[in-house]
Amino acid sequence: MFQLGKTIVSEDILDKDFVCNLNACKGACCVDGDAGAPLEKNETKILQEIYPKIKPYLRKEGIQAIESQGTHIVAENEELETPLVEGQECAYVTFDSKGTALCGIEQAYNDGVVAWKKPVSCHLYPIRVKEYSEFSAVNHHHWPICDDACTFGKELQVPVYKFVKEALIRKFGEDWYEELEKVAESLKRR
Repeated sequence: MFQLGKTIVSEDILDKDFVCNLNACKGACCVDGDAGAPLEKNETKILQEIYPKIKPYLRKEGIQAIESQGTHIVAENEELETPLVEGQECAYVTFDSKGTALCGIEQAYNDGVVAWKKPVSCHLYPIRVKEYSEFSAVNHHHWPICDDACTFGKELQVPVYKFVKEALIRKFGEDWYEELEKVAESLKRR
């Protein structure tokens, strides 16, 4: 672990490799698990505002889940999350012709319909950020369904922090990311 500004960062994001391999996992991270995607408070307002624009991208099951539960939910632990379809996949999930899970929000973003890509927690994955009063903890989350992504990342020699560069800049800013790269370079020289 090392400190970078107001973050405590796990060296795993520098040492471990990762590149999503949708051909192998079929987007299982959007389907498996027992909770929706973590949301920041400001993201709940964004979801409410953009829902009418992303609704045409969603499956009827997702629309039903959102219209009965809301564009977000408050979980038992008081965490904000995306709603699920019958306790399964995220309500914002769509499936392509090969059965691969995709994000309806991201599809609308890619088409220029909305200016928000997706929840930052999804964009950052496999990095998870836990907010504390004085700092943010930036950790690598290992989930066996992503083993193929770890193998693929190792083949391509892409460390986690480089794979999620855009998301890290979105979350912490360009200056923070530049400092992270300096730490990565200095640790590599050891």
